[in-house]
Amino acid sequence: MSGTSGSAAAEVTPAETCAQCGKTLEARDRVASGDRVFCTSCYSSLRQELEHAVVAMGADIPYAKAALGAALGGAAGVLVWWGFTVVTSIAFGLVAVAIGFLVGQGAVRFAGGKRSGGLQALSISVALASYAVATYLVNMTFINRALAGKGDSFRLGFPPQDAGLFFRVLSADFGVMDVVFLAIVVFEAWRIPKPLALPKGPAA
Repeated sequence: MSGTSGSAAAEVTPAETCAQCGKTLEARDRVASGDRVFCTSCYSSLRQELEHAVVAMGADIPYAKAALGAALGGAAGVLVWWGFTVVTSIAFGLVAVAIGFLVGQGAVRFAGGKRSGGLQALSISVALASYAVATYLVNMTFINRALAGKGDSFRLGFPPQDAGLFFRVLSADFGVMDVVFLAIVVFEAWRIPKPLALPKGPAA
């Protein structure tokens, strides 16, 4: 008899409680979210707070500061890629990925952690411009070295003498991998300031 009682006691499942208020939950008053469960009241309240936080993250964005942060990030990325090229004499395009990352981070940080479609557009624009400048500087370095090796006194400078020369240098040896690296730069600049979106709430 005692063995039967012990087995029954062992099968008793502890009552679930709300992870927020500690209330004992009933089946009709239970919402699972991730690895925790809440009562419907607490879940609704927490969900509303998160929704307000997400909306606030995309409001009152200081675009001037964001543009400054993006520009500084872009300049840092340009110097990283160009500096790597000058020191190693290798045009390692994968280093250019840092441009998109630094531009996106600069925009978000200088905007106070804000995220929006507008910041994405800003970051992508600055990243593309930074990538173009970095590509020019990298190609300029190798072209000037080639000219020096031939004894030619002509040198490319920065800023370039005219727009036509800029685009000719920019497109030198442009290939498939350059397209891949550019796509990654744009993706990083788009991803980092992307507005947050709450997943669809679970059914109660």
